[in-house]
Amino acid sequence: MNNSVVIKAYNGGIVAVLDPDLSFEDLKVEIASKFKASAKFFNNAQMAISFEGRTLSDEEKIEILGIISENSDLHIVCIVEDDPDKDKQFQKSINEKLMELNTNTGQFYKGNLRSGQVLEVETSIIIIGDVNPGAKVVSKGNIIILGSLKGNVFAGATGNEKSFVVALDMNPVQIRIADVIARAPDKPVKNSVKETKIAFVEDGNIYIEPLDKNVIGELTL
Repeated sequence: MNNSVVIKAYNGGIVAVLDPDLSFEDLKVEIASKFKASAKFFNNAQMAISFEGRTLSDEEKIEILGIISENSDLHIVCIVEDDPDKDKQFQKSINEKLMELNTNTGQFYKGNLRSGQVLEVETSIIIIGDVNPGAKVVSKGNIIILGSLKGNVFAGATGNEKSFVVALDMNPVQIRIADVIARAPDKPVKNSVKETKIAFVEDGNIYIEPLDKNVIGELTL
């Protein structure tokens, strides 16, 4: 039996015990296999997660959350750092995050959206992951993607032209803000530099520009 990844279930959360010696690339394969095999057990649960066995960078944690999302319907609400009383800590974290998601300040989604997946929210949304081709995000507010945007997004779904879309890598199939629509060119741009960009409406058109203080200042006027 391969014990490079061990999942322990608690009330409101899970602990992923990870092999400290396995390369991260091999570890990701094992994590995908383990969560795919356990998908029916977790179903559509909303849970917190804690990692043990090895030290992970923030980037590695985000990658793992994406792998979990791709290989199960489990929704990871938050990451809990090491705590001896995990039952109480998991439940406390879950309650706090669910209350946060029910406010009007916006929502967080951790994980990559695959082709065919549609994420619809009533408020602004921050996605920690990629929106892949064939996936779609619909928000009544703003959409911020801390990853690549390669699918479709619809911000300001109730008609708010002041809504905007931000992505670390902006390469969408289609962007819609309120009733204004912009589509990707038929031929992809060659040698394009990956940089954080923002899409917004001005004079009835959608503009996509590098995100800087000047652009932010204009949008907040």
